[in-house]
Parts: sequence; structure tokens; C-alpha cells
Amino acid sequence: MAIIAPSLLSADFLHLEKECKMLNESKADWFHLDVMDGRFVPNISFGPMMVEFFRKATTKICDVHLMIVEPEKYAADFKKAGADILTVHIETCQHLHRNIQQIKSLGMQAGVAINPHTPVSDLTDILEDIDVVCMMSVNPGFGGQTFIPHTLTKIKLLREMIDERSLKVKIEIDGGVTLANAKSIIEAGADVLVAGSTVFKSTDPKGTIATLKSF
Repeated sequence: MAIIAPSLLSADFLHLEKECKMLNESKADWFHLDVMDGRFVPNISFGPMMVEFFRKATTKICDVHLMIVEPEKYAADFKKAGADILTVHIETCQHLHRNIQQIKSLGMQAGVAINPHTPVSDLTDILEDIDVVCMMSVNPGFGGQTFIPHTLTKIKLLREMIDERSLKVKIEIDGGVTLANAKSIIEAGADVLVAGSTVFKSTDPKGTIATLKSF
């Protein structure tokens, strides 16, 4: 059964308390929190202060996805804000192993995100040190984009890499997840589904989450 991690980037920011209450009452497992800096991606979202508010609003796992350059400068701030999982992009980390060591030393689970153009083979030497691979199935920066079909091939390749080494790394898929493609994504080997627009633009968000959870 997949872990469902609704992306709060697609929530109604005028009514965040209501949106958090809905997620708390739903079958969602994680809160997925997208941090964007306007440099690595062409958008700006929020920082540690907002993560702190989300942390106060839920007992569920806060899964913080840093789409930023120089993430090492802010890792401690996000730990203090309440992040349970901190994910950095392989494309922004010159010394990725050092970034992972830092995150682990702060007491968080460590994730590595890869963009659509980044091959899964780039993860070979880091897989044993991390807890989550966040595979982008759209180009990062905006919600509501269409799932890139080639991602299914990448999921299968990564699943093989993980299983061959008997690792417990979770495969998280972020971008364009819908009720129509969720089953095929899970069958390819994904463990975690990030869903933004699919959940928050739904007329029945809790029902949509329950359906995603049932695949």
C-alpha cells in the first residue's frame, strides 16, 4: 500500500488551517512541503517559518523537499522548524555525501531528488546512505504539470537497483500524479505518491486520497 503525501503547494493558502484539518482527518500519510528559492527553480514558495506552522498543525510526517541551491546553509533551520524528512536535489549538491551526512547528523531522514533528465545511475554511490529517492516526474517549479511517461521506466530501473542490494530506500514520485496513472506508477515500483492538484483541486479531497491509498 503506497504512502500518500499531498503537496501543500497546491493548497488554498487563505485557508491553510482548514486544509491541514482535512489532511489530518484523511488517509494521507505525509505532508509534502515544497521549498523553492527562485534560483534552482523558476518559482518561490516558502521557507522554514511555514514549515514550523505546518509542524504545529499535524502529527503526521513532514516531508520537506528543498528545491534550492546551497541546501546545507538551511538544513539546521528546517530541522528546528520540524522537518522529519529533508530532501535535497542531486543537481544542486557538489558534495552530496556531505549533505546527506549533515541531514542525518541533525536527526532527520535524508532524501535525494532527481530531475527528469537525471539518470537513476547517478544514485549508485549514494543509495545505501539515504532513506528516500524523490523522482521528479515533471520539471520542478510549478504544480499542475503533466506526468512524463518515461518516468515509469526510471522507476523500474531504480526499483531493481534497490532490490538487488536489499535496501529499504523508498521511491517517491513527485509531479503529475493522478487517479488515472497512480496504479501504473505503484506497479512500476513506487512507494510514495506526491499529489498536489489531484488532491486539492478535487471536489472530494479526502475521497481522492482514499482512492489513491487503495491502489
